[in-house]
Amino acid sequence: MKDLTPNDIALRISFLVAIVVTLLVFFLERLDLRATVIVVAAFPIVFLASYVGFKIAVEKFIYKKIKLIYKTIHSLKRTTGGKAKELDLNTDVLSQVKSEVEAWDKTNRQEIKRLTGLEAYRREFIGNVSHELKTPIFNIQGYLLTLLEGGLEDPKINVNYLEKANKSVDRMITLIEDLDEITKLESGIIEMNVAKIDLVELIKEVISSLEMQAKNSQVTLTFVDKPNKPLWVMADYDRICQVVTNLVVNSIKYGKEGGKTLIKLFDMDENILVEVADNGTGIASEHLPRLFERFYRTDKGRARESGGTGLGLSIVKHIIEAHDQTINVRSTVDVGSTFSFTLKKA
Repeated sequence: MKDLTPNDIALRISFLVAIVVTLLVFFLERLDLRATVIVVAAFPIVFLASYVGFKIAVEKFIYKKIKLIYKTIHSLKRTTGGKAKELDLNTDVLSQVKSEVEAWDKTNRQEIKRLTGLEAYRREFIGNVSHELKTPIFNIQGYLLTLLEGGLEDPKINVNYLEKANKSVDRMITLIEDLDEITKLESGIIEMNVAKIDLVELIKEVISSLEMQAKNSQVTLTFVDKPNKPLWVMADYDRICQVVTNLVVNSIKYGKEGGKTLIKLFDMDENILVEVADNGTGIASEHLPRLFERFYRTDKGRARESGGTGLGLSIVKHIIEAHDQTINVRSTVDVGSTFSFTLKKA
């Protein structure tokens, strides 16, 4: 059975009333043939009058009851920037309201889910910051207490512990600077100084600066098919240098002894694709979707031992997105990882 509109309801009631009135008049008054013809002829008039009266009554009743619901929906949708449809009494009003309420409910469920996710992210973020700061603070406290309890007079301890305390201070400073940089990148305070730069020269500079670190870790850095002429792109030189440095340093940290890091460039028509690949430990597939989140680590213990803040890849992602470009990663455990990002050609 289809849903009834106010017109359908008024029509059916009016038809029934007209029949009942006609039958009552006919049987109660014991009409002759002529009077019967008159009564039957008056049937459409009775029906029409009943229809108009009941239609007005039904519409007024439905509108009065549903108006408050619709008014609430309109008010809520205006508050949230949405738009409610006008109430059409010639259609299935209850279905309209049901549809509006369901749509409103769905929107609000999604908003609640989003806010719940943000709250969980906020708690996780604060917990991570607290943990990251707590470790160097406790280290500094321990070193200072040892020195105050007599270690300061021991030449075998004092300088060593002061140097360790200084390293913990440096770690805290690095963490705070990284957090500050991410905040500025997200808020748009840091503007990219985009200009025409030579990507080949930039990569050569990064490799030169990291050669000693790679050698100490027994990792070979190779610029594959290095172009013999400049390759011009539109980018912020310092920021992209930071991106490439971060990716290469990660490949060295998590590389195997005797391993290698390969840097490749690919022409993608309007863009240049930069790849930093290694044959290191690799990353399990379940970690890849969250790899660029703040403080996310696949191996928390090892990452802290290596001195990382857990913010490097998040900063890299923000820098690339500030250039209106994308960064991706593919990786296989015990095979290696490949990070790739694009830059627009000059």
